[in-house]
Amino acid sequence: MQRPSPHLSTSAGRVRPGIGANYWSRAGGPLMWRHYDGEVVDTELRTLREHGLTMTRSFFYWPDFHPEPHRIDEELCARYADFLDRHTAHGLETVPTFLVGHMSGENWDPAWRGDRDLYTDVWLVARQAWFAREMTRRFAGHPAVAGWLISNEMPIYGSPPGEPEADRAAVAAWAQLMVDAVRAGGGQQPVSLGDGAWGLENTGHDNGFRLRDTAELSDFLGPHVYRMEDDAARQHHAAAWACELTGSFGRPVVLEEFGLTSAFASGDSAARYYRQTLHNSLLAGATGWIAWNNTDYDALRAQPPYLHHAFEMHFGITDSAGRPKPPLLELRDFAALLERVEFGRCRRSDTDTALVLSSYLDTRYPFTRPEDREHSPAPPGSPGSRPASRTPRRPWSARATVWWRARGCTWCPQSNSCSPPAGTGCRSWPRAAPVYVSYSAGSHDEQRGPWYAHLDRMFGVRHGLEYGLVDPVEDDVTVLTLAVPLGGLAAGSELRFASAAGTASGRVRLPVEPDGAEVLAADGRGRPTLLRRRVGRGAVVLCVYPLEYLAACTPRVNPEAGATLYDALATEAGVRRPVTVRDPRVAVDRLVHEDGHAFVWL
Repeated sequence: MQRPSPHLSTSAGRVRPGIGANYWSRAGGPLMWRHYDGEVVDTELRTLREHGLTMTRSFFYWPDFHPEPHRIDEELCARYADFLDRHTAHGLETVPTFLVGHMSGENWDPAWRGDRDLYTDVWLVARQAWFAREMTRRFAGHPAVAGWLISNEMPIYGSPPGEPEADRAAVAAWAQLMVDAVRAGGGQQPVSLGDGAWGLENTGHDNGFRLRDTAELSDFLGPHVYRMEDDAARQHHAAAWACELTGSFGRPVVLEEFGLTSAFASGDSAARYYRQTLHNSLLAGATGWIAWNNTDYDALRAQPPYLHHAFEMHFGITDSAGRPKPPLLELRDFAALLERVEFGRCRRSDTDTALVLSSYLDTRYPFTRPEDREHSPAPPGSPGSRPASRTPRRPWSARATVWWRARGCTWCPQSNSCSPPAGTGCRSWPRAAPVYVSYSAGSHDEQRGPWYAHLDRMFGVRHGLEYGLVDPVEDDVTVLTLAVPLGGLAAGSELRFASAAGTASGRVRLPVEPDGAEVLAADGRGRPTLLRRRVGRGAVVLCVYPLEYLAACTPRVNPEAGATLYDALATEAGVRRPVTVRDPRVAVDRLVHEDGHAFVWL
């Protein structure tokens, strides 16, 4: 099974693994074009280039560049042209962003917008398209322009917190017109929306944006990731998880914004966060990285947005005097590594495993609740939760309600929802490859229970559920004791799982008795907990505890015994594993060079 890893290329077909920074000069921040200082810009760009960066993402601050509905400020355009020339002089490229819009904790409207809706007001949409076309016409021929972004985090500009969310059809139509405007202005470089990939498919939250719509219009997709977590492994894999999900839509993935403020992190931990984010997202299919952002803004403390969001002053990879901070050194080392391995000639290795996500994540079925969508995605897990020390491909059942087939093993964790067509596929699928499913009743009390058709037949059990009631997980630590040998683990081996977290509806188990299934493990109270029904050459394995949900709700849970369980299941399934590591804290993956040799990441 192949994992998607398309590279972003130029209009001339050259592969470009861009490593760069989102850019506002320390001489003005979002107001830099009013106070443009070419010499400061030159110094800042030189520092980025000396540390291996190849590009920036730059911004047309909309209120300044478009001061009247039918006028563009030509003096600011001349300053931007100088900005581009300085990029070329240093061997750098940039991606201009048109509608800014939103920036660093504040929305910035042109004075003439009024209360017009950004997506549905025909006149205002026409003004936006005109602005994008005219700015493209001015700069499309400059060699420093590497691509185009329509907006900056449009979901929280077009629908600020507390206001109704935008309509999907309106957003898709707006996006189509904006991209068409870029092409009409002569822009042949790659284009994307700059929306942060925050749509329903990645988050379970419906803001009107859909990755499947964006992928139809865009040449690449760009997640923005600033996660707050309670577990180090989940934090280190958060950006990778966003890239995996985004990459399933068939477009190159650029990690368009990521980073941290040194107000929230020490220098050493900032370096570690960058290192983990860069390498894990690389292995999750990212083909470009643009840090937020190039510099600190101590001199602008009295200027919005820093006046009210003081921590925003210190996201820089250089300080306010232009000195490199630890994240810039990590970017330098990462860029050098990608050059050594010839990243443009590499792809992700194939895999014998797959992770199936419920279509309830990204499909708004009637009479379902937001919690049903938010409960569906498997969380960014520990290194050991990558089955068999090999990252699985993460397909979606939603696209055709047909589950993907894998040669080795398939994981279906933490979902109480399974559409009947998918369930039918699951009953026959294990004839070719083992399937692992962990039970979940959902996380709320509305129609709480397994939304599977024919659960008993699927798993070879008789369940003992009582309508409207649950069987709560009684113990803070759940112990699974193997009844038979499993994948190198001896009978009698114990696996211990933290199980004290979760909602009253989510922290529940499925009472079952075997009816054709073999009991692989029992819990500390002697009840069947892990069961296997053999089907042809394969099998379906059921865990009656929502182990992944419980782990996802538990702070600082990693490393945890899920790694050992997954490793045993992968061994039992005969998953091919060229490289393994016994320590569950160590993640393992590979990139394969086009000449056939492989690079191993540890």
